[in-house]
Amino acid sequence: MVVHKSGFAVTAVALLLASVAAPVLAQAPASPPPAIVPGPTPVTPALSLPAATNLTAQTMVADLEAPWGMAFLPNGDLLVTELLGKLRYVKAGQNWSLEAEEIKGVPTVTAAGQGGLMDVTLHPNFARNKLIYLSFSVGDEAANRTRIVRAKLDGRVLTDVQTIFEVTPAKPRFQHFGSRFTWLPDQTLLISIGDGGNPPNSLDGSFIRNQAQNLGSHLGKIIRIKDDGSIPKDNPFVNTPGARPEIYSYGHRNAQGLVRDPVSGRIYATEHGSQGGDELNLIQSGQNYGWPKVTYGVEYGAARTPITPNQSGPGLIDPLAVWSPAIAPSGLAVVRSKKYRGWDGDVLAGGLRLDQGRGALIRVDLDTAGKVIGQERIDLGDVRVRDVRQGPDGYIYVLTTAMRNFRDKGQRNGQLIRLMPANEAPAR
Repeated sequence: MVVHKSGFAVTAVALLLASVAAPVLAQAPASPPPAIVPGPTPVTPALSLPAATNLTAQTMVADLEAPWGMAFLPNGDLLVTELLGKLRYVKAGQNWSLEAEEIKGVPTVTAAGQGGLMDVTLHPNFARNKLIYLSFSVGDEAANRTRIVRAKLDGRVLTDVQTIFEVTPAKPRFQHFGSRFTWLPDQTLLISIGDGGNPPNSLDGSFIRNQAQNLGSHLGKIIRIKDDGSIPKDNPFVNTPGARPEIYSYGHRNAQGLVRDPVSGRIYATEHGSQGGDELNLIQSGQNYGWPKVTYGVEYGAARTPITPNQSGPGLIDPLAVWSPAIAPSGLAVVRSKKYRGWDGDVLAGGLRLDQGRGALIRVDLDTAGKVIGQERIDLGDVRVRDVRQGPDGYIYVLTTAMRNFRDKGQRNGQLIRLMPANEAPAR
C-alpha cells in the first residue's frame, strides 16, 4: 500500500494534543506482516539440488560481447544477438568460429539497463523466405518499450526490416523487457513481455507491476501474433472490450525463458520472481498466472516484506516449479534428444545467479503427463547462463557471460558452450 501525505498547518492546540497523545501512541504495537498462505507448489533451493556429474562443458566460441539469444540456421550455423546491439554469425563444423564482422542492417537499439538487442528467431519457413525476427528495446529513461522487427537475411545483411509489433504502453526505466520468442505449429509467434519493473517504478498512479493484471496493457503478458504482426482471430481476448487483442496469457512478471515442446505441444515459460519465487509455468491460452496478486517472492530489501500473503488463488494458474532463493532464470529448452540418457522430454532452465552466486542450468525431470518428478543442477563455473537451446545435432548449447562487467562495452567474455556426455570424446 502507498500512503500519500499532504502538508498542513499545525496549530498550538494540535501540537498540545499531539504531545499528550504521543506516549499513548508510542505504546501501540506495530502491526505484524500478514501471515503467508502457502501455495501448493514445493519451493526448491537450487543450491541444495544434486549436481550432475556425467557431463563436460566444451567451449565452442569465445569473445562474445554480452550474448543474449541464439537461433540455429538450417545448415547448423548460428545467429547470436549481443545485448549492445550486434547480431553475430557463428560458423559450425569441424572448427567452430565467430565471424569478425557483425551482420549489417540491424536496427538501432537502446542498450541501457536491462535493455538492448535481445532474442532472435527464424521464421518456420526460413529455408524458403529467409525471414528472421528480433526483439529489442527502444526509447529513453522516461519512455521505453520492446519492439519486434521482421527482416530478410541476405547473406550477412538484413534487408526489408519492418516493425511488426511494439509494446503499449511505454514505460519508464530500463527494466523487465521479457522478449523471448517461440513459434506455434500454425506459424503464430509467442513473445514474452515483462511487467515494466520494480517499485518505485509506477504508471497511472500505481506500481507499474500492476499492469500485469491489466488487459488493456501489454506489460506482464505473453502475446501471440501472426508472422506479419497481425492478430490471430482465435486469440483469447480478441472480443474482450478494452483488452489488447495480442494477449495470449497474463499475470507474468518477467519471463525470459519460453519454449514449446515439439512432441507434447506443451508451452513452458520461466520467469523471474521478486527476490526469490522464480517460476516454471505451463502456459495456456487465456490464463492468469497471478502476478502480483499471488507470488512466492518478496519485496527487495533486507526486511523481505511480503508483496502479498497469497502464493495461490482461485482462478489463477500455479507454477510447476518454484525456486527460492532466486536462480534468475533466463533461457529455456526442452530436450528431445537421445544424446543424454534419461533426459528426453525434460526442460533445461538457465540461471543467471543462483542465490546471488554463479549461474547454472537446472534440469527439471518431467513425467509423460508433464508433472515434475525431480530436479538436478548443472554447474558451469563462474558464469551467468543467458540462453540454452537444443541444436540440430541433438546436443545442448548454452550462451554464457562473465559474472561481472558482463555488459560493459569491449568486455568480450561471453561464450557458446556445448554440453557433452562424459563418455563422449570432445569433438570440434
